Amino acid sequence: MVITPPPPLPGEQSTGIGTSIELFSGGGGLALAMHNVGFRHLLAVELDKRACATLRANRAIDYTPDAADPVYLDDRWPLIEGDVAKVDFTRWEDKVDAVAGGVPCQPWSLGGVGKGYDDPRNMWPELFRCVRDTRPKVIIAENVKGLLRPSFRPYYDYILRELAAPFEQRVDGEDWRDHDKRLTKTLATGKYDPTERYDVKYLCVNAADYGVPQIRHRVFVVAFRKDLSIDWDFPAPTHSAEALANAQADGSYWAEHNLPAPAATMPPLLPVPQNTQRWRTLRDAIASLPDPLGDKVEHPDWLHHYGWPGAREYPGHTANLLDRPAKTVKAGVHGVPGGETVLRDDVGSIRYMTVREVARVMTFPDNWKLDGPRGEQMRQLGNAVPVELATVIARSVREALK
Repeated sequence: MVITPPPPLPGEQSTGIGTSIELFSGGGGLALAMHNVGFRHLLAVELDKRACATLRANRAIDYTPDAADPVYLDDRWPLIEGDVAKVDFTRWEDKVDAVAGGVPCQPWSLGGVGKGYDDPRNMWPELFRCVRDTRPKVIIAENVKGLLRPSFRPYYDYILRELAAPFEQRVDGEDWRDHDKRLTKTLATGKYDPTERYDVKYLCVNAADYGVPQIRHRVFVVAFRKDLSIDWDFPAPTHSAEALANAQADGSYWAEHNLPAPAATMPPLLPVPQNTQRWRTLRDAIASLPDPLGDKVEHPDWLHHYGWPGAREYPGHTANLLDRPAKTVKAGVHGVPGGETVLRDDVGSIRYMTVREVARVMTFPDNWKLDGPRGEQMRQLGNAVPVELATVIARSVREALK
């Protein structure tokens, strides 16, 4: 039986259900999800100055070594702006329940140059170092599905083995393949310290299957420390394409939006996997927003809600459809960040989505402030973990730790 701690008394503040360190925090999607389910951030680390400014504008404060760790869940998140390789985590040894982070995706992205383990931006070794320094109960990492490409798969299997035995360190000058052989041999032995081993699971998920109004495939890795003996698995999908097709076929979807059902003949209803809800669509995400007032004119009632000129379509660059989940929001590895966030409205016209609309697609709250000009705001959104997807994973981890 899961025992939920009592809520704080009136006038008291909650200390949360556990502590966490957030690496590669970016614009704050995963960090916000962890916070929302009750993890109290002891530290957040991020290199990008615009992302750091976003974190400060919402929940973060600059870390100072002499300051005490946060005591309450709603305390500001201590933030280090800088290279994670220069951060000493030993202060938090045995004080951290969770280490979480969206490991930088550029080395593995299908849209990037794909250098993988030879890319200096490969930050998995820094994640492992943080784990060794803090010995968390659980590790949560998110990355692009490019890690599962056949060309990278041997290295990804190595990452998983290294996460299972992070204290079997790679020595200076050792090729990762030689280290992998040592790890394989070590993991095959029956004698080990369970506080230095982790049970590792990974899964490539589609954010749309968990209530995010966007087709977005990402790999999550979750690892619980072995001495906890936690039997955990990924949450089952809660939404499905079949349920959306049925809602549009039987007319209930159109009735929700006070729209006439299309005149075309409706297909037969489809079996719905495990009674899932329908996928959420772009229309669902932005229906309550007014139309943008005009190009570069900020709406007085909505943060980051302004039009942008120059929307167009061409082969390989097509508009989002209102009655489907949005396409994957991209950070602009090639081209302008947000350059593909074009939508086609009900009269057939196209326009760029506003930053607020894209934030809705990424399931950020409407009061989440993004620093910088439009391109930098879009880059942060494209690099982020959708808040609702991360919340599903974080909530499941929280319940397991209880």
